[in-house]
Amino acid sequence: MATQGETGGSSSSRKVLEILLAYSAERTELSVPEMSEAIGASTPSTYRYLSLLKSLDLLVEGRPGRYHPTARMIPIARAAQLTNALAQVAAPLLKEAMEEIGETVMLMQQSGEVLVCTAVAECRHSMRFTIPQGRIVPFSQGASGKMAAALAADAGRPQGNLSADASREIEQILAQGYATSVAEIDEGAWACSFPVLTVPNDLAVLSCAGPESRMSAEVQARAKETLRESAARMSELASGIVL
Repeated sequence: MATQGETGGSSSSRKVLEILLAYSAERTELSVPEMSEAIGASTPSTYRYLSLLKSLDLLVEGRPGRYHPTARMIPIARAAQLTNALAQVAAPLLKEAMEEIGETVMLMQQSGEVLVCTAVAECRHSMRFTIPQGRIVPFSQGASGKMAAALAADAGRPQGNLSADASREIEQILAQGYATSVAEIDEGAWACSFPVLTVPNDLAVLSCAGPESRMSAEVQARAKETLRESAARMSELASGIVL
């Protein structure tokens, strides 16, 4: 029986998949050293994993020494989009919220230890923040990440060793029911996030982001009220579908 070490069995299969999961909308190409660091494997092993992915036409070398996903991955991404019931329910509500607020609105859903943008409605201003589908946001970063971290803590999920300031911030977010941030992910951006209450294991948040210079107190108040109402409607619609 083959051993399941670094070069064989389930461990090897996991490393291959971890290479694919290291790609994102912000990280479209990787070198072998970057892959090795991302998956915690030796360089020779990483070359073997890469060889397999290349043979399956999943990765290809673009710039010298740098590899990116091929068009073969697009049907997989499309399948994920088409089977994401919450994102489909959210789409028209995102557009309505964007029209009311006048800024970009997005749905962020949990995937492992991060949030992924699964649906977005961009505003029409010439100066705006472009949030692509597939963008990854870590827990506790920005309004979306902080709202997600607060929800996870409220559900009793492990959050590691939180500082006293972080614990107080989580308590405040849960008490007021939303999270805000200024320039925590994108420079000059004001953002706000509300929870979309579906089922305990499907954490999702509804957020908007716009230039801080354009977000007056009146606009911020309108954004909060609109997001609150939209998130509630989304939660109600989501309760009638299988997520």
